[in-house]
Amino acid sequence: MRTRNAVARDYYGILGVSREASDDEIKRAYRKLARQFHPDVNPDPEAQEKFKDINAAYEVLSDDRKRQIVDLGGDPLAPGGGGAGGPGGPGGAGPFVGFQDIMDAFFGGAAGGARGPRPRTRPGADAILRLELDLHETAFGVEAPITVDTAVLCTTCAGAGTAAGTHLATCEACGGRGEVQSVQRTFLGQVVSARPCTVCQGYGTTIPHPCPTCAGDGRVRTRRSLTVKIPAGVEDGMRIRLAQQGEVGPGGGTAGDLYVEIHERPHDVYSRKGDDLHCRVTVPMTAAALGTRLTIKTLDSEETVDVKAGTQPGSTLRLRARGVPHLRGTGRGDLYVHLDVRTPTKLDADQERMLRDFAKTRGEEVAELTKQGGFFSRMRDAFNGHA
Repeated sequence: MRTRNAVARDYYGILGVSREASDDEIKRAYRKLARQFHPDVNPDPEAQEKFKDINAAYEVLSDDRKRQIVDLGGDPLAPGGGGAGGPGGPGGAGPFVGFQDIMDAFFGGAAGGARGPRPRTRPGADAILRLELDLHETAFGVEAPITVDTAVLCTTCAGAGTAAGTHLATCEACGGRGEVQSVQRTFLGQVVSARPCTVCQGYGTTIPHPCPTCAGDGRVRTRRSLTVKIPAGVEDGMRIRLAQQGEVGPGGGTAGDLYVEIHERPHDVYSRKGDDLHCRVTVPMTAAALGTRLTIKTLDSEETVDVKAGTQPGSTLRLRARGVPHLRGTGRGDLYVHLDVRTPTKLDADQERMLRDFAKTRGEEVAELTKQGGFFSRMRDAFNGHA
């Protein structure tokens, strides 16, 4: 069994780094050596002792205060050697570093995320607002006023969260680290684990005197009036993005975006499919047979269209470029007029006679449906028991 010398140990030499090594270089060296000498990988007693030295070296060199003691010629882990607490003493964590650092050595820092205090200033969330528009407004665009309820920067403290003339204070419970450590015994030995500080909620600082307006959040909720420019050609369900008009983040962080979601109201006449419009127009049977001229009122004009003689029910007329303007690019969709041919339901005697004469001239036989001789009349009489 190796024994430790009373003199200050060469922690830089244990990790194989120079005294000018950066924090990242120290961490990379520790991970490499930990993977090589970990007891689960290398059961040799010498490797186990080496692993303890590696952990001790990393504990010291990853702590700015302890590293400064080493640079001054002291040993922060030696009893009375200039460190605030040796192994197992007050403030010390023993020769083993936290479980997170051991996990970092094997998984590249993926387990548990970042260490240290979390920032008070964080980006804000996005917001969404529903905006109802008429077909004419979605087709040709509009500048619409909107009202938004979001969090905005507190003007009293400018996002700092502190009352006037006061400042943030370092958390006494965690010393500004944002986390507190606890010691546990595991199969690896004595392991130190870190948890967010419950006093400062992991921030590392506290607010002794919160801003009276925002209560320390750095933001307040308010109702704002904005004007959103809706481009021509938007469709139902589309969203317009207003950059940084959403929620201001905690601590006065950058505001998120505001999304205005378009909802198009149904139109009394037109239905929309993409950039094309559709409508239905009823024409009399005689007009469909003889031909006629219709005046169609479009979204922005009036158009005259010819209905050719002999037009059949269900026919469609197409008016080019009378639909909705294209959102991207130039031009417009088309307007489709669907024709419903109306057949008269009641005829007087003269009208009926003229239609029968017209049918005869065309060689079309039209059977009369009378009460005595009609087919439906005979069926009715049969059901009623008449011969």
